[in-house]
Formats: sequence, structure tokens, C-alpha cells
Amino acid sequence: MRRLAAGIFLLCATAQVQAANRIVSLNLCTDQLLVLLAPERIAALSTLARDPALSFVAGPARRYPQIRASAEAVLGLRPDLVLTASFGAQTTIRLLERRGILVRRFDLPEDFDGIARLTREVAAAIGVPERAEPPIAAMRATLGAVVPPAHRLTAIAWEPRGYTAAPGSLKDAVIVAAGLTNAATGQHIGIEALRRAPPDVLIVPDTPAYPSLATDMLAAPVLRDIPRRALPPALTICAGPFTAQAVALLTQ
Repeated sequence: MRRLAAGIFLLCATAQVQAANRIVSLNLCTDQLLVLLAPERIAALSTLARDPALSFVAGPARRYPQIRASAEAVLGLRPDLVLTASFGAQTTIRLLERRGILVRRFDLPEDFDGIARLTREVAAAIGVPERAEPPIAAMRATLGAVVPPAHRLTAIAWEPRGYTAAPGSLKDAVIVAAGLTNAATGQHIGIEALRRAPPDVLIVPDTPAYPSLATDMLAAPVLRDIPRRALPPALTICAGPFTAQAVALLTQ
């Protein structure tokens, strides 16, 4: 009896995946994977998908409707499937589920093995499991081509307001994959602290689209002698196969 019930469940789940021809994404991270894996099935993407400062797929995302995380707006599109992260818009998600909408929540990874796993999970959820392998292979090839520095160098990923990348974070995974040692512990580091104990490499976000006092500190003249690398935030805000490009940029 249990085997029969399991078989029925599997058949229903398969039918739901195959029928998911209108997919809505409510999170930037699922936006990007949906554009990369099944653009022909997109019904709408989140409002952040078109922002070139944040989104790796900002260009192609302009072809698709945008949607805010509103149950009313999503229901109006009559989607077969909604993709989102495991955090955020929980009230909206619960309302959608009560109305019978299939929702898939995904945990966001912090390393490259996790990126491969997430890519396969999303591809399977939207009914195109075979499409996961080419971007994963491209990611692995990019990482495999990285030539680490001859001597182990320390690095700090320094963010606006002085925040740093902690061990176990996505940027830490990028730093380690580039053959560098993360010298930060996730603590706040000010300008004077960097002057007293500079790393070999300072990693900062690319030129911000909207400068502010929080971002101005990253260009402090007193730190100009510290070698630095700039990374586009769109490569690391969300984890995806494209994040491997951040590793390649650090080793150029």
C-alpha cells in the first residue's frame, strides 16, 4: 500500500513539473537560474532581475514581465509554478499555497558544490533536468583553469560600511577558489584598521551605480597603496554557475 501511495505521489509530482509552462520567480537568485535554464517558461521575474548592478541576467531579463511579491499580482498571472528562496515574502507564499499554487522554495548555497546542487534542483523542479549540466560544466571548467598565485596571499573582501566576508560565506568560497587566504572573520573593519594591518589584496565591489557615504569609504585615498581587485556585485550577490567568473577575475 505504501509503495502504491508513493507511486501515485511521484506520478502527480511529475505531472506538475511537466505542466509548469508558466513559471513566476519572486527572488533575484531564482530569477537568474530560471533565465539561464528555461527562459521560454517565464511568466514573470522579480523587480530586481533587470538591475544591472545586481543581476547577472539584467539584459535578457528585460524581455520578461516584472512582478512584485504580491499574492494578488501572482494569482493574476495564473502560474503553474512559483520559485523563490527559503526566506522572504513568506506571507505571500502561504497565501499562494492556500490557493493551490505549487511553490518551490530553495536554500541558497555558499560554495561551488552547493551551486551545482542548486542548479540541478532548480532544473529538475522546472522539468528540464538535462539543462543543468552545461552551466555546471562551464563553471567547473572556469574554476579548473584558475592559476593560483605563486605565493599564498591574504585577502579581505571589503564591503560598504566596512563589512567583510566571513568564513563559510559565498565570497569566502570565491577567495579560497582563487588561491587566496581570507584574512577576515566577518567583522566590521574600518579604514584605520586596514591601514594598520593591510591584506595583500583588498577585494571591493565594482564602481557603485549609486555612490554614497557608505561606498565612498572604499575609495579612501589613504588605502591607495593596498593592491585591490574589483568584483561586480552581480557575480556574488546570488550564487550561480556564473559566480566562477568572480574567481577568474581575482586571478587576472
